[in-house]
Amino acid sequence: MDFAQKAYVEIRSQIFDALDAEAVNSLSKSALTKQLGNAVEMLVEKLGLSVATIVRAEYVQSLVDELHGLGPLQALMDDESISDIMINGHQNVFIERNGLVEKSAAMFIDEQQLQQIAKRIASRVGRRVDESSPTCDARLEDGSRVNIVIPPVAIDGTSISIRKFKKQSINFSQLVDFGAMSPEMAKILMIAARCRLNILISGGTGSGKTTMLNALSQFISEKERIVTIEDAAELRLLQPHVVRLETRTAGIEGSGQITQRDLVINSLRMRPDRIVVGECRGSEAFEMLQAMNTGHDGSMSTLHANTPRDALARVEAMVMMATSNLPLAAIRRTIVSAVDIVIQISRLHDGSRKVMSITEVIGLEGDNVVLEEIFKFQPSMSQDTGKVTGKYVTAGLMQRSVLVEKARFFGLEQQLNEAFTVGIPA
Repeated sequence: MDFAQKAYVEIRSQIFDALDAEAVNSLSKSALTKQLGNAVEMLVEKLGLSVATIVRAEYVQSLVDELHGLGPLQALMDDESISDIMINGHQNVFIERNGLVEKSAAMFIDEQQLQQIAKRIASRVGRRVDESSPTCDARLEDGSRVNIVIPPVAIDGTSISIRKFKKQSINFSQLVDFGAMSPEMAKILMIAARCRLNILISGGTGSGKTTMLNALSQFISEKERIVTIEDAAELRLLQPHVVRLETRTAGIEGSGQITQRDLVINSLRMRPDRIVVGECRGSEAFEMLQAMNTGHDGSMSTLHANTPRDALARVEAMVMMATSNLPLAAIRRTIVSAVDIVIQISRLHDGSRKVMSITEVIGLEGDNVVLEEIFKFQPSMSQDTGKVTGKYVTAGLMQRSVLVEKARFFGLEQQLNEAFTVGIPA
């Protein structure tokens, strides 16, 4: 710790000892900044510290950030080029920028300061994090998603993971510009969304599943009633007729928990045209499949899996969590009947995100699920630049494709036929 940091720690300590919490909460940000500026000037003179004017201004900003914002995290939250913030203890702050992770110069004074910020984040959205409840999922005022884990569960100090909220939804045109998919793939997915196909988006953490779900939702008709179900609300649907539901954790007394499964069951009584589940992770998958099979065509969800076949296997496992009465064959028939398209997304080693495949669920042959890959990303052999390059290829559609049937029904068959060109550069 250098001289400037030691001086700040001393000034901060004296100011915090003298603070009145109620008075701080009653002040506007500008009034608080002015009062803290006066206090810093007075303490610098009183302690005989040799601190430059610009450094004093940094002290004031840090204090304002801590009292009205998120402390050392505030500058990172204000930086729009940063997509993720990951804190592993008070001295290790990592950020993701343009798909690549790097260590940030930001750090907390001590574990106590970090825990105070973590508890403030949780309390602002009506959640709590303490020794009796050491983990927490929350959402900041701007929509950013936060996960908090504190000791004793987090062995090396409090861990905070923040997935920042993007102010504007990314659309298919931007995804094509980024190289995440080809124009033909974008057209296929647009048709799939308009034709009310049931879609699963599969991929790893940070691969862009929610971004894809938001982009797909832009092609849902404004005449449809949509119910969204999430652990932490981050979907931004533009349609006028949207009901947003969010889960709730148990209170201090251990009651009051509302799970995603509870919300899916309740949503069926709300006359939805489509149900959008932010992420399927457990027994709610059973009700989701039932909804897809009983008139709620066009429903969508995301899940974590490495391939489309793995995604369907995960759905099988999640349905088994909900009911032990159904035989595996019946579960597979339900899945095949419900799910039409699986979109597989990956974050590659160069930080880019790409749609690796668009796969249609065709049916069952014996006990095996038949999948047909409509489009896939084919990487090129030479990658000397460190960038992943390749092309998107397609073998076309099978005649028994549900996409063909639905496109014909919705009058989009010509657009569908125009979308198939083999060997499109990525």
